[in-house]
Amino acid sequence: MKKKVLIFDDDVNILELCSIILTECGYEVATSETSHDIIEKVSEMHPDAILMDNWIPDIGGIEATQMLKRDERFKNIPVIYFSANNDIKSLAEKAGADAYLAKPFDLDELENLIKTLI
Repeated sequence: MKKKVLIFDDDVNILELCSIILTECGYEVATSETSHDIIEKVSEMHPDAILMDNWIPDIGGIEATQMLKRDERFKNIPVIYFSANNDIKSLAEKAGADAYLAKPFDLDELENLIKTLI
């Protein structure tokens, strides 16, 4: 059975690029440009990993990640925080993410990070 990755980012180009790369790696990929219904989206897909952008509308990556980590059903799903912020490490820690990836990122680094966490 294919592993599933759910990507939250408001940049359509990043969603498309990540979807193509991860699909080619054999993952089932779903995307979202907003985070206001994050619990519903995660409930529907049951992803094996989540990529979370810092600037995702409507509630932002930090709050969205914290909501997931507080929920007993989803707290063990690895969240990779990704952003172009200089302080990505501290943002990821504040959010409670399992890992982080600075934008722009190397595609091999993205693949390897997901493989490591799943």
